[in-house]
Amino acid sequence: MKHDVFELSINELQEIGTDLQSKIADGLQQDGEEIACLPTYITPGGELEGKVLALDWGGTNFRAAIVLFEKGKKPVIMENLKKPLSCKETEGFSQEDLWNEMALLIGQLKDLDRSVTHIGYCFSYPAESTLNGDAILLRWTKEINIPDMVNKLVGKPLMEYLNRHDSIRSKTQFTTVKVVNDTIACLFAGLAQPGYDSYIGLIVGTGTNMAGLIHKAKISKLNKDYNGGNYIPVNLESGNLQPKHLTVIDERVDKNSREPGKQMFEKAISGGYLGAIFRHTYPDLTIESKFDGEKLSNLLNFPDIYKDEFVYVARSIYARSAELVAASLAGLILILVDYQDKNTFDKSITDICLAADGSLFWSVDQNGKDYHVLVKKALESILDSFGLGNIYIHINQLDDANLTGAAIATLS
Repeated sequence: MKHDVFELSINELQEIGTDLQSKIADGLQQDGEEIACLPTYITPGGELEGKVLALDWGGTNFRAAIVLFEKGKKPVIMENLKKPLSCKETEGFSQEDLWNEMALLIGQLKDLDRSVTHIGYCFSYPAESTLNGDAILLRWTKEINIPDMVNKLVGKPLMEYLNRHDSIRSKTQFTTVKVVNDTIACLFAGLAQPGYDSYIGLIVGTGTNMAGLIHKAKISKLNKDYNGGNYIPVNLESGNLQPKHLTVIDERVDKNSREPGKQMFEKAISGGYLGAIFRHTYPDLTIESKFDGEKLSNLLNFPDIYKDEFVYVARSIYARSAELVAASLAGLILILVDYQDKNTFDKSITDICLAADGSLFWSVDQNGKDYHVLVKKALESILDSFGLGNIYIHINQLDDANLTGAAIATLS
């Protein structure tokens, strides 16, 4: 095996970035494109005092929290419970099986009472936002598969089920629910930090995806009945990019996944697949089938107990993932800058807030090359190669961004 199989040149990263830029532009014009560009018809605003229920399901764990809003203060997470709900735990689940597992955890919240009537739900799968703040599930990713939920509303039926469930109905009755993708939740959490020219929400964990604020004049497919603000939060579903410059190893990973041919970019980047990339790098060796992203991390952080080649390859996989994330960010930034410059909606973009979340993005390599550092270094190089070296990316780590952003969504 060549040690450089995962290396990407700056020209190759540029090509990936410009390819994504073009496909984002297509996705903003019409439905059914490779990059879905799903507008979210929720614009945070106003003030809320009291408590809301925030939910977060991202592919590994389901979390439920009570979030407190007080006038003039940042939202505070009062309590936060979680349980595993990955593809392993949900194998063979029906819609009602899933909801029951969620209800049992929500019912354990000690601060759930009659004053909690609003739900903010961070649902991290491709879903089309509706004008009332709900969403319709388009398809599953991250190896999750609950067929009877596809093409149905995500929020309202869950809320109605919770209101009937024995563990909840005696405590409260919910009246509203707002559903956002995890990248939109990050974006909302980032918006709570004013002063930047633009904002990007990024997730790099079990899966990967991005969101940005796009002027409504550039979104041809926007619902004609929308009458909100000028800038629309758009969930790109960028993990579905079919990128150039992947390898035969990526083809093996894809072939052995639940949905071959889909989410190719995500399969080359995210924590849910990095272990599989390592396994398929050595098809003739016996490597345990459960070798996952966490075990790949062990290779990085405890190199002395592994073969040098294995450590080298693990670091190459890790570094390529970060570089691909950087290329995708560059593609979105090219869109933001191009639209801003051509239309002079506002001042030019020089400072961008990158509100990022996900276990992989904030992971640590004891070799001194932490993931987010690799992303920033690669992104700066790519932007400089595009002549955009004047743009500064502020990478902000936000505590419980998905829960906070979901709670903020209830303010719209």
